Amino acid sequence: MTTSAAEIRDPASELRKASGSLKRAHLADQLATGVFYVVSGAFVLLLIFFTLYVVWDGIQAFRPEIFSFEATGIGNQFFNTVYLVVLSLLISCPIGIMAGVYMAEYAPPGRASSAFRIAIETLSSLPSIVVGLFGYLVFIIMAGSQWNLFSGALAASILSLPLITATTYDAFVALPKGYKEGSLALGATHFETIWKVMLPATVGPIVTGIILAAGRGFGEAAALLYTAGMSTDISWQVWDITSPVCPLNPFRPGETLSLQVWAARTEGVGASASDTAAAASAVLMVMVLVFSIGARLVSRYVSKKTGLISWSWLWVLSPIWITLLIFAAIFSSILVGGRIVKGKW
Repeated sequence: MTTSAAEIRDPASELRKASGSLKRAHLADQLATGVFYVVSGAFVLLLIFFTLYVVWDGIQAFRPEIFSFEATGIGNQFFNTVYLVVLSLLISCPIGIMAGVYMAEYAPPGRASSAFRIAIETLSSLPSIVVGLFGYLVFIIMAGSQWNLFSGALAASILSLPLITATTYDAFVALPKGYKEGSLALGATHFETIWKVMLPATVGPIVTGIILAAGRGFGEAAALLYTAGMSTDISWQVWDITSPVCPLNPFRPGETLSLQVWAARTEGVGASASDTAAAASAVLMVMVLVFSIGARLVSRYVSKKTGLISWSWLWVLSPIWITLLIFAAIFSSILVGGRIVKGKW
């Protein structure tokens, strides 16, 4: 039996072809990696430049009276921002986490579950101005109320709920099945498995979702414009929570830092409006950065210590108490600085 020339393969030729293919694949991989590095580096540099620009602009506009709790300062707006974010997280965190757990563990597969997920995804894409108008219609007009912080917190919660819910759902779905199956095999109930095994293992992703939700609350303006209001009348000598001028009264109007920046940039009331907007922007930027870094560190610590520390809502709600700690530090600095400037200390 004879073999044709076409059937005879040269090993050296085949080796050269394979080597050429590997070189081309390696070159394509290097080019793609280089493009990814360039794009990522450009975005990181843009973020760093934007952050430094905002902070430096605020430092240049620094004046002691800007950081006071007077009508021309930003102290009251800073307090309103933190207070509103805390109220929003207290509303959205439990509801969002429970909704995500229900979707992942209890909702039967079918059209109802699919419709629920579609509704969550649609809600997450709603423009904030639409949520603000909805909040104005429901929380202000239909409730017969005035602009107040609690209505603003409810509007901010509507914006953050889909994010927390989707993050919790994705964290539970991505969790290896061995966690659940091993717990059930040891005799634990479904609820015990969720509470003592699955939730502790998903604290990191859940806290990440809460961080993103809180960041949106810090910078939200359009939704709060129709619900929280554009005025602030606070008396730091009145601590009766039913008083309309008590700082802790959630049913009083409360202008936030983002609204103050918007008003100062657009309306420009007063000679120092531009400096006030720059200082408020810098404070807001620093506050969000410190909050994100602090919450991320807590999330990383909890993720590493899973199984070594007891599960608690203290860890899931860490963004809230981190916000309170940041508020206490900056609030004390502003208060002490104001008293030093006035010569009282």
